[in-house]
Amino acid sequence: MGTVSQFQDRKRPPAHRIESEEEAISTARGLAAAFRHQASERDINRVLPFAELDALSASGLTAITVPPDHQGLDVSNALLAEIVAIIAEGDASIGEALENHFSVLETLRTQATEDLQTSLFARVLLGDRFAGAIFIEGTELTAEGPGYRLSGRTRQASGILFADWIAAVAAAPPSRPLTLYLAGDDEGLQVVDDWDGFGQRTNGSATAIVGTLHVNANAIAPVPSSDVSTGISLGLLLKASVSLGIARAAWSDLMTAIGDRDTTVLPRIGERAIRIETTAAALERAGRKLDIAQVNPVEAAMADAHFSASAAAVLAGETALDTANALFELAGETSAGIGLNLDRHWRNARIHALSLPREKLVRAAGEYRSKPGGAESSLF
Repeated sequence: MGTVSQFQDRKRPPAHRIESEEEAISTARGLAAAFRHQASERDINRVLPFAELDALSASGLTAITVPPDHQGLDVSNALLAEIVAIIAEGDASIGEALENHFSVLETLRTQATEDLQTSLFARVLLGDRFAGAIFIEGTELTAEGPGYRLSGRTRQASGILFADWIAAVAAAPPSRPLTLYLAGDDEGLQVVDDWDGFGQRTNGSATAIVGTLHVNANAIAPVPSSDVSTGISLGLLLKASVSLGIARAAWSDLMTAIGDRDTTVLPRIGERAIRIETTAAALERAGRKLDIAQVNPVEAAMADAHFSASAAAVLAGETALDTANALFELAGETSAGIGLNLDRHWRNARIHALSLPREKLVRAAGEYRSKPGGAESSLF
C-alpha cells in the first residue's frame, strides 16, 4: 500500500473480435467461472488480478460497446449490464473495473471528436483498458499552445491500476470542465496504489498523480453538460450490475451452506430469490430505456433512462447487502468460519454501496416523478 509505480507497457496477445451477442455472453460466463476459482484467495491476500484483466482484454469482451462505425459490436445495454453482473459474480472487483471502463467508453462516444474516437476505439479493439477519474481541488489546468498544461492528482478511482488510458476530468476556469485522455506511458504520470478498503480489495483503485504534463488539444473533450447524460446513466446501470453480481455470488454460497437439510428457511430463501430476480428485471428495463436515449438523446429520454438506472442502482445495492446478510442469518455457524471468507460478499457490497450517491439519487427521483408528466412510465 502507498507505493508509487510508473505505468508499464504491458504486452498482451492480440484481442479476439467478438462477433455476436451470443458469443459475448458465452465468453463472459466462461471467464467468470475461471475468475471465481481464486477470487477468495485474491481477496484475502490482496493479489491484484492483472492476469484476469489481461484475459478479459484478450477475449474481446472489453470492446463489446465499441460503435459499429468504428468496427465494433455495440451490444445492447441490457445485455451489457448482464455481462458485467456475470463477471462481478465471479469476482466483484473485476466487475467494478469493467464498470469504470465501459462508462468511460460511453462518454468517449458522446463527447469526443471523430478523430479522437477513431484513435481510441481502435485501441479498445486491440484490448486497451480505460478508467475514469476526477482531479481534486488544487489541480492546475492552464492553456498552453495547442492544449493545456496539467498538474495535480485525482481522487481514488477503481480500475486505474489496470488502465492503459485514464479519462481524467479537470476544471479550466472560467470554462466548463474538460476530459483529458491520458496515455498510461505519458511522462509525469504516476499511480499510487493507496486503496485500503476492507471490501472490493482488488478492484484496482488508485490515485493518479501528474507532476507536469502537456496534454494536446486532440486528446481533450468537453464534459457532458447534462446531469442525466447517457454516460452518467450507464455508470449507474453498471454499478447496479456489480451489486447484482455480488448478490448472486452470496446467494450461491448461501445455497451451498444450507443444502437441503433445513426446509424451515424456505420462505426466507424465497424472499431473497424474488428480490434478486426483481433486481435483474430492473436492470433490464433500465438498459432498454438507455438504448432509447442513446438513439434519441433528447432531454426527456435521457431523464427517463437516468431515473430507471438510478432505481436499479439503489435496488441492487440493497439486494446485495440483504443477500450477504442472509448468508449468515440463514446458514448460521456453517458460514462463519474465517477460512471460508464468506464475509467478503458483505464487505464487497458495503464498500461498493459507498460509491453510490444514494440520497442524491433518491431526491432526484422524487423530483422527476413529481413533475407534470413525470409519473407517466415509458411503454418501453
